[in-house]
Formats: sequence, C-alpha cells, structure tokens
Amino acid sequence: MERVVITGTGLISPLGNNVENFWNRLIRGESGISEIDMWDVSRYKTKIAGIVRDFDGEAVFGRKEARRMDRFCQFAVAAAEQAVSDAGLGLEAIDRERMGVYVGSGIGGIQTLLEQKDILNNRGPERVSPTLVPMMISNMAAAFISIRFGAMGPTLSPVTACSIGNTAIGEAMRLIRTGLADVIIAGGTEAAVNDISLASFNNATALSTRNDEPERASRPFDRGRDGFVMAEGAGILVLESLSHALRRKARIYAEVIGYGSSSDAYHMVATHPEGTGAYLAMKQALADANLRPEQVDVISAHATSTELGDKSETKAIKRLFGEQAYRIPVTANKSMTGHMLGAAGGVEAIALVRMLQTGIIPPTINLAQPGPECDLDYVPNEARHMATPLTIGLSNSFGFGGHNAVIALKAYND
Repeated sequence: MERVVITGTGLISPLGNNVENFWNRLIRGESGISEIDMWDVSRYKTKIAGIVRDFDGEAVFGRKEARRMDRFCQFAVAAAEQAVSDAGLGLEAIDRERMGVYVGSGIGGIQTLLEQKDILNNRGPERVSPTLVPMMISNMAAAFISIRFGAMGPTLSPVTACSIGNTAIGEAMRLIRTGLADVIIAGGTEAAVNDISLASFNNATALSTRNDEPERASRPFDRGRDGFVMAEGAGILVLESLSHALRRKARIYAEVIGYGSSSDAYHMVATHPEGTGAYLAMKQALADANLRPEQVDVISAHATSTELGDKSETKAIKRLFGEQAYRIPVTANKSMTGHMLGAAGGVEAIALVRMLQTGIIPPTINLAQPGPECDLDYVPNEARHMATPLTIGLSNSFGFGGHNAVIALKAYND
C-alpha cells in the first residue's frame, strides 16, 4: 500500500490570497471579517462576512477566460495553480493518465445563476447565456483544473457540504494508497457570499449579527457566540504517492495517514447534540492511521461559532480522547477566517500542515469566556509556540445533512 504525502499547497482566503500571507495573519490572530460592501445590506440582520479582497479574475485569467468561470471556479483554479507551482510538478514528465482532481463546492455557481435569472426576467430568454449551466454546476471547478493541467486521471467533485475539503483529501488518499493514481489535486472552493445566501442563513438564525464589531463576530467556544460568519475562498493541495514524490525529488510537507467519515443520521442542518457522528469520524481516522489517542498533538476543530455545534464537537473530542482531551490543544481557524463552507476543509488542512512544520498553533481568537460545556484547551487569543515538535494532527470538518470527514496528518521526516 502506497504512502500518501502533501507536496504543494495553494489558497485564496479572507486572510490573504497566498499561503504565506494567510499563515502570517493566522498566527498573528488577525481577523478577515469585514463589512459587506458589494450590495446594500441595510435590510439584512447580518451585514458582515469573510470576503476575499484584492482578487481580480480578469487580471488572473484574462477577460475572455474569466467570463466563462464563476467566482468559485476562479478561486479554485487560482489556488490550484499556486499548489501545482509550489509542488514543482513538471507536467511534461508526469503520466497525466495517473494524475487526477478531487475538488468540490457546496453551492457551486450560485452567483451566475442569480445574474442569469435577472437577465431572463428583464431581457428575455434569448439573452440568457448558453454557458449558464456549465458555469453553475459544482463539478466545474474540478473540470477546469483538469483541463488546465491536462489531468486525465480520476476526477471527482464531492458534495458533502462544509466537509468537502476533507472528503476530497481523504478519498484522494484512498485512491493513491491503492496505486490507482500517482498525483491528485484535492480540496474545496466556495463563493456564496451573496444576497440570497445571506438572506436564507439570516432567516435560519444561523449567522452572527455582531455587525458593529466584525472582527469579534466569529467566536468559537465563547459564551457570547451568536452564530457563524459566512466566508469564501478555496484551499487546494497536491497529494502524491511517496514513491512518486521521491522519484522526482519533491519537497514533502506532510503525510496524510488517516481518514474517517460518517453521518449523523440525525437532522437536515443541526449537528447531533452528543456529537456522535463527529466522534465516529475521528475514531475512524485514528483507526485508519493506526494511531492511539495519546499520539495526537493538536486538533484543528470545525468550530463554526454556533451554540450547538461547538458544544457537540467538544463532547465528541472528550468522548474519544477521555482525560487526554484536556491535554490536546484545540484550535479554531474559523475565528479568523469565518466559515468558508465548502472551502473550509482544504484551507484548514493547509493550516494544519504549517502547524506540523513550524510547531506554532494559531489561536482561537475572541475567546473571552468559554461557554457551558466548552472546557478544553482552545489556545485562546494568542498563538502557541510549542516547546516540543508537533508530529500528529487531526482536522475536523462537518457539514449540513450530518456529513463528517476527519483527516489525520503527520509531520514528514526523511
């Protein structure tokens, strides 16, 4: 069975549009949440989001190409280009039939759909774009990346809501392990910060309304949390078999050693109150990696800043790790990025890679007073520079419908 390693990373996020900028702001505890200024939000209860700034699709891809891609596709392809470049993949020397793409999106090209519906209503059916459907469907991010790099191997667009990134990474790991592919570009992307999404989440009372303090609105595990903050972006990684990476003398960042997935089988949007599905996915990831609970050095929590979600994830961690749970640092990236939906898992996997490389755990900001039943070590408010190396980390991702996906990463040593 092949070992699977990470050789390239790339991202677009509210904290920056490359890995270095993102990581530097993350460990400084900076927030990427700001006021929404793309449309009039005066009638909305929530007026804030994690918005990708300084990204111009036409400047990146050219006007003609950019107009064929919804924003979620633009994010994905831009992040994939970073990851492939970072990995030093010499595409002319790679068997493209054994190179695949596993990249998903939870909502796909919703902005394109809204724009074309307006055209239909105002200008008639003759003016609707013939590219509406291919721009809208969520598999198009994976398709564009495949076309961009000539990847003719397995290409998949998982749709597991907010656990997409981990699902893509985990399933890609399984494929490479079995020897069916050498290289998979994997991760997730999302660009759903728009009027209809905001209105829907508002009416579901899911979002924070701390509009006067955007930077303090996302506050996982805190007693004062009042909902999540929508965000957008993409997180893409290059996964390879270890043998393939060694043959081409690639720089290796980390190893993917475990993957667990489960379903809450409970509710359309609410997480199981006891965190049963989260517990099962973490348990499977440890078993898949042949790890004991005491070997885990850090947990990157899903932690969206919702009352039930943060509490149930804490319960799941305590159920699996027992007393050891109180000795494992747990960090919540969404306190700074907001909830990037289908992009969250990929971005948080990249953050975990950097933790294993540097021994620095980013903080959970805005944690003034832990809420009831939230009593673990959440690395509050300041990054932690560990005295001993970080070797093993878990990254949790959970999504609407009860989808749970957890990956285990290991620091790579020659």
